[in-house]
Amino acid sequence: MDSKTKINNGWALVSSIVKYNLKIIFANRFFYFLLAAIIFFLLVTILNLASSESELTDGIMFYYLLVPGLLLVFYPTVFGIQNDVDSRMIEILFGIPNYRYKVWLVRMVLIYFVVALILLILALLSSLILVPFSVISMVYQLMFPIFFIGCAAFMISTLIKNGNGTAVVMIIIGLFFWIGTGFLPHKFNLFLNPFSVPSDMNEAVWADATFNNRIYIFIGTIISVLLGLIMLQKREKFV
Repeated sequence: MDSKTKINNGWALVSSIVKYNLKIIFANRFFYFLLAAIIFFLLVTILNLASSESELTDGIMFYYLLVPGLLLVFYPTVFGIQNDVDSRMIEILFGIPNYRYKVWLVRMVLIYFVVALILLILALLSSLILVPFSVISMVYQLMFPIFFIGCAAFMISTLIKNGNGTAVVMIIIGLFFWIGTGFLPHKFNLFLNPFSVPSDMNEAVWADATFNNRIYIFIGTIISVLLGLIMLQKREKFV
């Protein structure tokens, strides 16, 4: 087999993986989560434009944009495995050695690319309409908790293998961290807002605390992905 044929076969494989994952990502109820994210953004925008007393900051915008981001990543990561099982694609994936890992890793990349792209658009509109801020920096910081939630959902879905069950667990986890924002140490605060510096803390100290927090979230994200992939080795639990 010559190099040109190998390249063509490789490209065909990548194309098929991407097309399949795009169908899974945008299938069924994703539209409703996308619609909810857009409605939330429009509602926040309209209310703030209508209020003369509204004093927006980039710290407030972080939370306004975080909610749409979490809504967007929720469905494809929570229900992805169940969609594979329901469509019987899971049986085909397990029949091809190591192919399933490529499928789900590509899916994760596509999910985060789509979410980041939509957040980039929403952040740009917010910066133009509501309050000026660094769009790139905002999206970069938003992706840390979104990455973690998405990968944790993927891991839990490989354990529960049911979308509704995974959704319940993820909502509980999300609520715990949201409530814990007030009492968890900075390094364990999933929803730490890097744009909201506490009044009793130096900016340099806060920057260091934010950096450590992002390191912990990144490590947790990697562990979640690895555990999820390890669980996928147990074929008998899925087929």
